[in-house]
Amino acid sequence: MNKLIEQLKIHEGVKLKPYKCSAGKLTIGVGKNIEDNGITLEEAEYLLQNDIAEARSQLLHAFPWMDDFNDARISAMINFTFNVGIGTVKKFENTLAYMQSGEWDKAADEMMDSRWARQVGNRAIEVTEQIRTGKWG
Repeated sequence: MNKLIEQLKIHEGVKLKPYKCSAGKLTIGVGKNIEDNGITLEEAEYLLQNDIAEARSQLLHAFPWMDDFNDARISAMINFTFNVGIGTVKKFENTLAYMQSGEWDKAADEMMDSRWARQVGNRAIEVTEQIRTGKWG
């Protein structure tokens, strides 16, 4: 099997971003036709776990004090980061200052008073309630 894997990598190439194959199909990885075949639920779950780990890593690198957050609050911030990216998270300076000082109501209010909250609706309500209360909905 290892020889086959190496052979396929040579013949197909390894592309980490989507591209159009010679047949014009959207493809990724080692010749995986995602246009016709999509991905499996297991593949989606695997990608999600990697994305969650990456968002958490970015958060804790930028804001090491968040490592003290309980599960509901760090998960809310991972969800937020997953949605908007770490660059946008960093722009929420007032929210972050309130979080760092444990002023959860003010932090949640700041998040709800944002374009993000207006754009995502119920997601914002759920995420900010986790921040406000420290509890899962």
